[in-house]
Amino acid sequence: MNVRDYMQTLGRQAREASRAVARAPTRVRNEALLAMAAAIRRDSARLLAANGEDLDAARAAGLEAAMLDRLAISEKSVAAMAEGLEQIVALPDPVGEISDLKYRPSGIQVGRMRVPLGVIGIIYEARPNVTVDAAGLCLKSGNAAILRGGSESIRCNRALAALVHEGLRAAGLPAEAVQVVDTTDRAAVGELVTMVEFVDVIVPRGGKGLIERISREARIPVIKHLDGNCHVYVDDSADAGKALAIVDNAKTQRLGTCNTAESLLVARGAAAALLPRLGALLAGKGVELRCCAESLAILRGAGIEAARLKEATEQDWHEEYLAAILAVKVVAGVDEAIAHINRYSSQHTDSIVTEDYTRAMRFLREVDSSSVMVNASTRFADGFEYGLGAEIGISTDKLHARGPVGLEGLTSLKWVVLGNGEVRR
Repeated sequence: MNVRDYMQTLGRQAREASRAVARAPTRVRNEALLAMAAAIRRDSARLLAANGEDLDAARAAGLEAAMLDRLAISEKSVAAMAEGLEQIVALPDPVGEISDLKYRPSGIQVGRMRVPLGVIGIIYEARPNVTVDAAGLCLKSGNAAILRGGSESIRCNRALAALVHEGLRAAGLPAEAVQVVDTTDRAAVGELVTMVEFVDVIVPRGGKGLIERISREARIPVIKHLDGNCHVYVDDSADAGKALAIVDNAKTQRLGTCNTAESLLVARGAAAALLPRLGALLAGKGVELRCCAESLAILRGAGIEAARLKEATEQDWHEEYLAAILAVKVVAGVDEAIAHINRYSSQHTDSIVTEDYTRAMRFLREVDSSSVMVNASTRFADGFEYGLGAEIGISTDKLHARGPVGLEGLTSLKWVVLGNGEVRR
């Protein structure tokens, strides 16, 4: 079977299975998730062996260390996959929920019901745990899923797919409700993102190149973010202790995530006192600071190690470094900070550190990003931290879902009308 015929077959099977999943009671979907979790725990050694084969092949192919790190799983991470499914079971089921039910003068009641999207195609790289997270979230929200993992994780994904199918069958649901694309041919991605008759939404998870390709080629709606150029703005009313802790955590807790801070803005009124302390803290942790002329002069004057300082270019304000690099700029105040963020931000996550309530509220209202924070690290932009249990990804789009996408983001709303024989006059 050629790739196009193979993908069409997956699509037809997914569409049929989606109807069975959508009408299945919450209890049945939860039974499937619990059976998957039990199977993953039971076959931990098998999963680790498959992952070991993937890692051997990846090393032989010369994959970089960061990709190998994302690809590797351990006994702890296998246990976390199972635990993640159990956490999804504990989440409220959004499907079928009716909200905003109101009587109209005609006597009818009008409201909105939450319903599954249908078939979700998810395209991702490296991390095998995404296979389990995606399967669990899609199933709980009443959807079928077609999962296309990276070629580097094909063996582990096949092993996980078998355990997912075991869980579905144990609950009496069709195995085709979650299908893992069993080919490494890149043409499969091109087919998946154009199967408008079978797939309702595409969710890409991976590097900017992958997401740009999906956005360019897809004929199906895409839930995505391209990059995470996140900002922390330190206002001149900021508490120094809060500012140091937040900037440190936002930048250095993890360097390679989309919610890591990539730009630091400091109000001119606070720069002389706070910027040297911030610079010393970050430079001491190996962070290179790419500075505007004003911040560079302050940091040099404070004796920050010269090797950690570099003059910023225009491109630095746009960058998602995913590395120990931070762009630094002194701004006049909250007006310039908001203007800078709205010009250069990727609309992912931006935070203000301030003790001024009015400025905090202005920042929340006027910064046009999917998550906007006051006195908190950008690293909190995460489905688990937001109480969603888990997330399928983060969206910086403005339609349907925005920010971390959990169960509710994998559903839609339809209008429902309840009557008692009323007719329109």
